Amino acid sequence: MPAAPPPSRDMSHNYIAVRPGWLDRRHEPILEPELPIVDPHHHLWDRPGWRYLLHDLLADTGTGHNILATVYVQARSMYRADGPDELKPVGETEFVNGAAAMCASGAYGRIRVAAGIVGHADLTLGDRVEPVLAAHARAGGGRFRGIRHITTWDADASLLNPAYRPPRGLMAEPNFRDGFRTLGRLGFSFDAWLYHGQIDEVAALARACPDTRIVLNHVGGPLGIGPYAGKREEIFPAWSASIKALAACDNAYVKLGGLGMRIGGFGFNEQAEPPSSQTLAETWRPYIETCVAAFGTRRAMFESNFPVDKGSYSYPVFWNACKLLAKGASAAEKADLFAGAAARFYRLEGIA
Repeated sequence: MPAAPPPSRDMSHNYIAVRPGWLDRRHEPILEPELPIVDPHHHLWDRPGWRYLLHDLLADTGTGHNILATVYVQARSMYRADGPDELKPVGETEFVNGAAAMCASGAYGRIRVAAGIVGHADLTLGDRVEPVLAAHARAGGGRFRGIRHITTWDADASLLNPAYRPPRGLMAEPNFRDGFRTLGRLGFSFDAWLYHGQIDEVAALARACPDTRIVLNHVGGPLGIGPYAGKREEIFPAWSASIKALAACDNAYVKLGGLGMRIGGFGFNEQAEPPSSQTLAETWRPYIETCVAAFGTRRAMFESNFPVDKGSYSYPVFWNACKLLAKGASAAEKADLFAGAAARFYRLEGIA
């Protein structure tokens, strides 16, 4: 894989440079290699200085764990250059569906990459978002499952992605909620990516629109840099209370991962050696156990968030850490956490 992105306004905010040589210094035996896994959160892209396409993903998924299928999640990849602005994101679904079709041929083995596709549509269009969703559905060849409309916001501007800055309180806007209800009416789901101070806004949205299914990305984005640096013990109780409030909404699920990003402040990438699965599991345990206790295993799913998190650890080490975290779970609970919850949420029939 080529070198990770150089610092830029578009890429450097959340992303840590991937150093293959550093990652290769950590090798571990694969734990429970037969355990079926659906990876419900990864990206594909071709950007200046950073290319992560199908063969790169297959190189990661082929490192020993039993990855049956994946779900692709919106990353502003391959938008159309022409046509109406609201339809430009459909290009991403077209692009990803091509990779999915390549895997569906069986040429790359059992794995079904992008068995579910999460694209982007501007929910502030209100009910006018319906033709955009219809275009995604056509482009997805039966694989389109929903959208992600990023709402990350914080009072400290240094935490905001310069390439994408949604306004404060977007999820409460009437037009956004009209679009959100349209999403649910058509049977599609919503991936929520935001920061920990906004989880209560997701809960309000879930209560107001109970017919639209939501999955919270990356355990709700607990921040650990900038004004939040060194305040993990102070932040955790408020984060935990918000997680429990959201879990009270039956239409809400949670993804367990995304803790390798720079914004989390864990600093795995700053160590001389790449972290072991044991180190990751011990560090993440309070977050993962809180989420699983609140949502239950039927509404919680481990996610890789690759290649974003690849700057902090390798794919096989990540899944080993998840298996360590689930060590005390029953066989049925493991089936949920590693494949079942994702397959149900994204309607992946015949996968798990």
